[in-house]
Amino acid sequence: MAGLAPSAGRRLAQGNPKRAEALTPASHGAGFQPGLAFARAFSGIIVMLIRVALDITLSAPAPTPLILALCPHPEEMHRISANALTAFPEIPLQWYVDSFGNRRGRLVMPAGELRLTWEGLATDSGRPDDVNPEAEQHPVEDLPDDVLQFLQPSRYCESDLLIQEAWDRFGHLPTGWGRVQAICDYAHANLTFDYKDASHFRTAHSSIQEGKAVCRDYAHLVIAFARALNIPARYVSGYLGDIEWPDQGPGDFCAWTEVFLGGRWYTFDARYNVPRIGRIVMVRGRDAGDVPMITSFGATTLDSFQVWCDEVKLRAAAA
Repeated sequence: MAGLAPSAGRRLAQGNPKRAEALTPASHGAGFQPGLAFARAFSGIIVMLIRVALDITLSAPAPTPLILALCPHPEEMHRISANALTAFPEIPLQWYVDSFGNRRGRLVMPAGELRLTWEGLATDSGRPDDVNPEAEQHPVEDLPDDVLQFLQPSRYCESDLLIQEAWDRFGHLPTGWGRVQAICDYAHANLTFDYKDASHFRTAHSSIQEGKAVCRDYAHLVIAFARALNIPARYVSGYLGDIEWPDQGPGDFCAWTEVFLGGRWYTFDARYNVPRIGRIVMVRGRDAGDVPMITSFGATTLDSFQVWCDEVKLRAAAA
């Protein structure tokens, strides 16, 4: 069994000359029906439109079962108009909701090549991630039952190995938002981002030793330290374009952290360490091991990997 997580896709696709044709807005097709979210964009409400899309090609020497985590989270669908994920050649796709509330797909890809495409148009407030310095940490005994699982160590977030270091580094700080921000500051300052150094073996603990990271490693380290300090934290993967941000090159999925403070989940992203605009959640879990983009139960090769997340100017969209 093998899985791909954010940044792994770009790493595995490097150096492969085979590229799928780029999707265009016209690829919605004649049957595309804008939904409520799209209609609101032109009803006088000032919003941002974001085009999101993927085009992924795999190959396998024999029929191979796959599990996909490539759809927006069900909580996001009220603001997205899109066709269904499409497979070429056409093969049956079965959908289910996993234990974390994510929409997952399962199929058996035939021997040879499989192309997966999807495109949607999302509305967005245009506001950056919420910031609430007054958000307080809950005593463990007061946490909701469904949040408790995000206090436990997991495959990539070995909070049990980092308890002493977490309390040594952050235990003297006031609880709540400031303590979590201090964790993010540490990860941002002590890990160096580089797609070429992506590794599906790297964990929160080993990332400290290596000093290297892609987006998921920043998320894992924040999660592990937070849990070691009795703060619930979970892993998130999704779309995040370069909206009001310098161009980061070819598109990829992104990973970040959500932390439970003050009765709700807040977004923290130690890679950038500033609030960003335009996140679209695909999946949530304890860490990347719960929600790889593609899990293959057999030998597969990633031949092409393209992701788009771009703002669509309202004037152009209305033309």
